Amino acid sequence: MTALPVDDDTSADYPHVPGVVSAEQMRATGVAIVAMQESSGALPWFPGGQTDPWDHIESAMALSVTGFHDEAEAAYEWSRRMQRTDGSWPIRTVVGRIEDDGVDSNFCAYIAVGVWHHYLITGDERFLERMWPVVWSAIDCVLRFQREDGAFRWGGDTAGNMFDEAQITGNASIFQALDCALHIAVEVDQPEKDWIRAHSALGDAIRTDLARDRWEIFQPPSEHSMDWYYPILGGALRGTAGQELIARRWDEFVVPGRGVRCVDHRPWVTGAETCELALALDALGDTDDAISLIASIQHLRDPDGSYWTGLVFADGKRWPVEKSCWTSAAVILAADAVSRTSVANGIFRDVRQRLTAAH
Repeated sequence: MTALPVDDDTSADYPHVPGVVSAEQMRATGVAIVAMQESSGALPWFPGGQTDPWDHIESAMALSVTGFHDEAEAAYEWSRRMQRTDGSWPIRTVVGRIEDDGVDSNFCAYIAVGVWHHYLITGDERFLERMWPVVWSAIDCVLRFQREDGAFRWGGDTAGNMFDEAQITGNASIFQALDCALHIAVEVDQPEKDWIRAHSALGDAIRTDLARDRWEIFQPPSEHSMDWYYPILGGALRGTAGQELIARRWDEFVVPGRGVRCVDHRPWVTGAETCELALALDALGDTDDAISLIASIQHLRDPDGSYWTGLVFADGKRWPVEKSCWTSAAVILAADAVSRTSVANGIFRDVRQRLTAAH
């Protein structure tokens, strides 16, 4: 799709963080995302690059926040068209060509977060009704991956084989997706008690492993920062336990004034991980620290409004040498959360930890 001009009307309600990013700059970032959108509605990592179902939705959410509702709905329409009969999506598509036809349970679940987010912003009941069958089919697919201990297997293949490993980042994201799916089900007056039970069992599993700091349900956290903060970002862990988890590895990952390391032992900070940690901190009530993190990665901002993926701070080189759609999206969503701008600014903050079948 062709990029739209930046709107000179700054009275529009776009996210902005005083002294960090202005409303005009966030609108320009939305414009940069639109410029990367394919005619099909797909939102790839970068022009000509791969599209995966999760990052595609994150980028669509940023479009909703910055007022590009038609473009966001084109992205959701892509998801509706590309959904397979079993409710899943291919892991990786490149310019309409499937390059990995496997199934990732977390990738499939995230459609619920995006649909609920867009509905909160637009109030468009026809959109919700059109997307409800897509969400229902996706969550029905995802629930087939849940194990008896409450955790979700990370994925499988199109022949129906499942890979038994349960990864903490993907499961924490599924926890949020189930919460959003339940909101949608209530809104369309089709409550799903099986979803409530799945959400409860998953939350208990995440909190159990974290409380005993002994990984018996999930795979042990990897060297990636996502495995550290995602239980908070996804909403399964909050309060004092969340604060303690953040403090446990803060010095391993946070580089003051630079951002957050993607991998604990590498001198490489990334914009998306930094902004996701900011969202997690905001959900804990540490909004000042969240704003500081958003400020710390403005060195990744390009004059066209987009954001470079990361920086190797040991030598001052950007790597990979790409301006990724989802990095720009993460900045917008973090700015929206801390500025309390859009109606959906609490999409990460307001995840419910526990539900009952009577809800």
